[in-house]
Amino acid sequence: MEAGRQRQGRLWSNLKEVCDLLHIPAACSVNTEELLFQHVQFKTGQRVHTIGQIFDTLYIVNSGFLKTVLIDEFGNEQVLSFPMKGDMLGVDGIHTRHYSSEAVALSDCDVILLPFKKLTALGRVHQELEHLMYGVMSRELVREQAMIGMLGALSAEARVARFLMSLAERFAQMGYSPKLFNLRMTRHEIGSYLGLTLETVSRTLSAFNEIGLISVDQRTIGIKDPEALKNLRRLPPSRTRAKQQAAAKARSSESALATL
Repeated sequence: MEAGRQRQGRLWSNLKEVCDLLHIPAACSVNTEELLFQHVQFKTGQRVHTIGQIFDTLYIVNSGFLKTVLIDEFGNEQVLSFPMKGDMLGVDGIHTRHYSSEAVALSDCDVILLPFKKLTALGRVHQELEHLMYGVMSRELVREQAMIGMLGALSAEARVARFLMSLAERFAQMGYSPKLFNLRMTRHEIGSYLGLTLETVSRTLSAFNEIGLISVDQRTIGIKDPEALKNLRRLPPSRTRAKQQAAAKARSSESALATL
């Protein structure tokens, strides 16, 4: 964060910068310059917190990409979310005072530490700030509920389409291109998140590429027809798609010949 400052060899941000990152107004009753919050960097694959770890901190993503997961007794992962810039982690630890999920860096990340004792102490004095933070936590919950609703209501193809469009929207919010971006997560992780198999995710992305909704180059995704992706309910069978592609190629060839 450009506005961060160095102190004791580490990067820190004041409360206003943290509020800006969370897309909430800074509490007018708080002297934001006096409150500083430390940044911590994590390398790809490092864990920000683990399941069962004692809860004492909320985390705000300043840069980079992560995943949060549940892990069963057999070591199987269930991906819960893909946090990125402006998202808050660790809310699941408030109830039991232990984190119930694990947060893992999918890329090199910069995360701001928000000690919970410090936050609650501030909230007792500045209720305005407390309400704003509750709003951020509620926002995370609403996002999770929307995902659960989507999983139960949509076809496999529609789930993948909505996932790509939600990523495009998040990249746009961060100032990046919504039409060309890299997937930081694997197909397997996407499948775990969407309740699909790796094969289904790969097959669906290939089908989207074939009919011109997207372009795929390994992990690079190009969004070609965002409206079609937003409104997609289910893809036609592969035989029908093949006939449609053949007809489209034939029309293209005829058009080219007509211009000669």
